[in-house]
Amino acid sequence: MDALRSALQPVTHNLPAPIRDLGVSLIGDACYKALILDIDPQENAECLKLAVSKALGVGIVGASAVVKVPQIVKLVRSQSASGVSFLSYLLETSALLTSLAYNFRNQFPFSTYGESALILGQNVIITVLVLNYSGKYSGAALFVAMLAASVVALFDKRILDMGALSYLQAGAGVLGAASKLPQILTIWQEGGTGQLSAFAVFNYLAGSLSRIFTTLQEVDDKLILYGFIAGFALNLVLALQMIYYWNAPSAKAKGKQREVPIKTPPTAFPSSGAATVTPAKKGPTTRRRG
Repeated sequence: MDALRSALQPVTHNLPAPIRDLGVSLIGDACYKALILDIDPQENAECLKLAVSKALGVGIVGASAVVKVPQIVKLVRSQSASGVSFLSYLLETSALLTSLAYNFRNQFPFSTYGESALILGQNVIITVLVLNYSGKYSGAALFVAMLAASVVALFDKRILDMGALSYLQAGAGVLGAASKLPQILTIWQEGGTGQLSAFAVFNYLAGSLSRIFTTLQEVDDKLILYGFIAGFALNLVLALQMIYYWNAPSAKAKGKQREVPIKTPPTAFPSSGAATVTPAKKGPTTRRRG
């Protein structure tokens, strides 16, 4: 360890100012000195856990910028909302918006909730696409209007105080977990995952597990912690469904496979050049009966 420390310290002591300032802003002066300048993680376990939590948080926020992009691409390419539950996205969007307002107004570190804002924006796009591809164009316009009104109400303390927002956050944890149930039910009913993105499902699973750790390390709020635990459990169910139905056709595809057309044998018709033989009619006879 001493040899490694001697090799790395000339680098860590001469980091560019922007990188140094970013490190200090994330883990603080004391932990920056212990972990980066002194390179002594063994004697500073709490600083090490904080650094891991921050790294996970930044990674989650970064990954959340594209986590739902494959889902958007699949919807646009297929022009179909098959296998994607509108109710699931509606509930999740409501939970994300409430959680975003609660964390922002409590001034929690952005690395502990920043993905909420990025996923929220992608969820809005997906929800509008699902409604449009289902032929519910007026529903899409109504959804956007109600979302805008909710943003104003949740972020303005003159409209909604922190006490009321705390109750909504408790409900948001339930909504966030419950938002997975319609999607789980849709997959089970259709016997396949349809246009659901595997990338989004497995990233959600990893993200919710990481969020349990970062919340335990940085946010002393049981409402948020319990929401992430419940979300992880249901994300695990979704991930298992994705594996189980990986190559299974949907119920609609199975129905098309069963509709096999019955082929009727062709009827033989005489060719136009062939002569047709008609039985001769028995004509009157001139023979006298005697």
